[in-house]
Amino acid sequence: MSVCIEEAARVIQEEATALDFLSYNIPPDFERAVDVIYETSGRVVISGIGKSGLIGRKIASTLSSTGQLSFFMHPSEAHHGDLGMLSNDDILLLISNSGESSELFPVIDFAKRRRNKIISISQNPESTLATKSDIALCLPNFKEACPIGVAPTVSSTMILALGDALAIVLLKKRGFTMEQFKSLHPGGAIGKKLLVIRDIMRAEMPLLGIEDGMQKAIIVISEFGGGCAGIIGKDDELIGIITDGDLRRHMSLDLLTKSVEEIMTRNPITITDDVLCSEALRIMEDKKINNLFVVKHNAKIPVGVVYIHDLISRKVI
Repeated sequence: MSVCIEEAARVIQEEATALDFLSYNIPPDFERAVDVIYETSGRVVISGIGKSGLIGRKIASTLSSTGQLSFFMHPSEAHHGDLGMLSNDDILLLISNSGESSELFPVIDFAKRRRNKIISISQNPESTLATKSDIALCLPNFKEACPIGVAPTVSSTMILALGDALAIVLLKKRGFTMEQFKSLHPGGAIGKKLLVIRDIMRAEMPLLGIEDGMQKAIIVISEFGGGCAGIIGKDDELIGIITDGDLRRHMSLDLLTKSVEEIMTRNPITITDDVLCSEALRIMEDKKINNLFVVKHNAKIPVGVVYIHDLISRKVI
């Protein structure tokens, strides 16, 4: 192993060790912080300077994307007018590893006058920030991973992890759903990953009655161009499917004289419209099929159809 790789491994291992220790030593007031944020009608306003500020921006983004109104306020801009963005119901989450970042002091004083609650994250329970906070989340004191022991590495990683923990615990506490998450992430890779079948299924379906003949079946399959037709029985339930593969397997001179019931595959695989598109694609690949009918919950009544090329074109993988 090269010196470069050894040093990289050391840094990661030291950060992992700190995170492991933190997982067994969550700050005692963590649950209280969760409850205070959960019960507020205001926003979580996060502030910090330097690396703490960068981590704070990420925590604010994660909170916002998981259902908690939150934004980052730069401490230097705060005491040049941005404190006006604070409302009476807002909660401040202030971050400073040392707890002595002077840029935060005017923010603390303003919050105290306004009686905004302050939650802090730092390593020093005796610091100015911790002692002036309503809730102080104090992290274990691990040395930084850099050789001279000053560049924020281990400390910033622990702050980030604690912020993620705060966001996810709040997400679970308020029962934040996949649909809510999706509504906040309509674009990008996450948006594609969260697409459900109802978003892309085709409402116009190639359907046949059980009494129909194969001549009509071939016409319907060709017209829709998806390589299949669903067979409807009594009560409008889907009882079978005919695919291009079924046609090849039953190809004969008398094929057009047969009924769809003789050719169809019974009890086809179906899905409901709330299934993730990525899961539908997995089913198609596992079962080696190119289409799926979408049916109502607790019934086999078809409401749509989805083809494998629809899923691939949306890049839902």
